[in-house]
Amino acid sequence: MVAGLIRDRRARLLLQQALPGKPHAGQWEFPGGKVESDENPRFALRREIAEELGLTLYEGAMIPAGFADTSGGRNGPAIVLVLYDCPEWSGEPQSREGQAWGWFMPDEAAALPLADIDRTLLEGIAKLRTSPYVAPS
Repeated sequence: MVAGLIRDRRARLLLQQALPGKPHAGQWEFPGGKVESDENPRFALRREIAEELGLTLYEGAMIPAGFADTSGGRNGPAIVLVLYDCPEWSGEPQSREGQAWGWFMPDEAAALPLADIDRTLLEGIAKLRTSPYVAPS
């Protein structure tokens, strides 16, 4: 699974709400989806975002920004979700599958009912922003 960290010029995060009948229905999540067997992760993310939100992502600019995983079990299979920072994109978001979407500052996003795996990603992003850089010696 792949997800996109898409920000606007005000540094707000683009999140979407999972549709009824989908895993995490009603919860907010980073946009993205499944990687098909014949796809690389960046291509899959570009495809998913175009299908769901009508945006064009630039694969060459995508940077891995983190990952989260679930152990699976009674609630479904184990999942690894890779988050890509997507600094270059074009278009205006639109709901192509009927899901709600919105732009949120990180603190606003933290107050939303996020899917657990997406909350883990959001917390990881916050840690990256607050961690001091230590130059190699």
